Amino acid sequence: MPSPLFADRPAQPPEPGAVDALISQTRRLRGEVDAVRRDAVADEDDPQQRWQRALCDLAVHQLDDLGAQLGQLRAGVPVEVPPGEETGHDPGFAADPEPGTAYGTAAPARTGALLSRVGSAEWNLLTDEVSWSEELYQIFGRTRESGPLSLDEMPTLVFAEDQPLLQGMVTDCLIDGKPIDGEFRIVRTDGRVRTVHMTGEPVLDSDGCTASMWAVLRDVSELRRSERAVRESRAGLERSRDIERTERRVAVELQEAVLPPWRGSLHFAHDGPAPLDVAAHYLPAVSTGLIGGDWYDALALPDGDALLTVGDLTGHGVAATSSMAMLLGALRGMAVAGIRPASLMGHLNQLLETSVQPALGSAMCCRYDPVAQTLTWAQAGHPAPLLFRDGTGRALRRPEGVLLGATTGAAYDEAETRLLPGDLLVLHTDGLTRDGGTDDDTGTRRLLALGPRLAGARDAREGVRVVVEEFGEESREDDACVMVVRVGH
Repeated sequence: MPSPLFADRPAQPPEPGAVDALISQTRRLRGEVDAVRRDAVADEDDPQQRWQRALCDLAVHQLDDLGAQLGQLRAGVPVEVPPGEETGHDPGFAADPEPGTAYGTAAPARTGALLSRVGSAEWNLLTDEVSWSEELYQIFGRTRESGPLSLDEMPTLVFAEDQPLLQGMVTDCLIDGKPIDGEFRIVRTDGRVRTVHMTGEPVLDSDGCTASMWAVLRDVSELRRSERAVRESRAGLERSRDIERTERRVAVELQEAVLPPWRGSLHFAHDGPAPLDVAAHYLPAVSTGLIGGDWYDALALPDGDALLTVGDLTGHGVAATSSMAMLLGALRGMAVAGIRPASLMGHLNQLLETSVQPALGSAMCCRYDPVAQTLTWAQAGHPAPLLFRDGTGRALRRPEGVLLGATTGAAYDEAETRLLPGDLLVLHTDGLTRDGGTDDDTGTRRLLALGPRLAGARDAREGVRVVVEEFGEESREDDACVMVVRVGH
């Protein structure tokens, strides 16, 4: 959540140069801290020197992790990798440690100052004297009056399953002289559970025997919670990606099964004096890659007429494509049964109203009579067909018709236009002419400006290519369909 001081500013991704500068600063600071650490090992018998060295070790760990995290920030959203492979590490820093080992990432600033989370202790084996720093009392939730815990008493506050780990580390340190480096969970006197990271070494006497043991203990509870949240969020992201991939594959397969598999121009209404040459194309959403409910279709009807239709349902993914498949199937059946365009729109509206998956849609249905050379059409909140004649285009006047699924019992009007040999129609969904900040009127004017080029097209397929060349490379946020119909001689 952004700071209240900057709540009125929208969140912005970091500038690459700013992240690079932070990485350079972190590298430089790490080198300086490492130099201080080397200087702090002058006197191994001095507890203050050991304390300083331990803090320097901790700081180096944190800077290594900070550098790795900045490298991930510079790389951007994590890419998908096979399990077990590491990604996102900056080459100038150590790889991220596994949770539960070493120190991990820098703790969130909200948990307080560094020294309030790091405490020190020393256990003298010769005198049984135990000394704890004030910070260690705070970590364990103990008062100074209650006194420090001996090595034998420490396991009483440790989770039962973590006690063998602590006992093994202490035994290896005291008997074999091995350094301590591990984590365990404790239950404080107030009942709160904390995760503690412990590092330490034995202190040898002149005879080489262990005289005492010192340790630095760090409360890493917030850090581990943050790491867990990162792991869980990454797992959630990967699950979401898997679902999106599956849904997209199903949506694409369903769309390919429903839309006509055209690979060129189709010819309809051969019996009349002015047959049709038809071609169409689907344009996916470039910026999002989402599959929507756009459709196109052309169908030869039993009485010799031709059905021409384009439409668009709201939504994306499987829900939109399945609704589109249902609607297009119903449209084809009713058209074959002889239902006229206006009545057909009314039935489609009723179908969407009673659908299990409510949706809104725009559609246009045209019926072409090759003998009378007339185009009878109805629309539901859809862009009008563009008629090009002698290189000049205009939008046909739309009959009344609201969006499908918007109003119960909606009535739709029809319009009739006579077509002449050589005329060219462009039918499209609104995703073609509206993208980003461009409105429909601007996109329509661009389409109409293609009149001279469309007039020179040899067939409908070449006409589609002209439109796609004009609009196909744009970063549209919605998918679209375009159909070009040329009236033959």
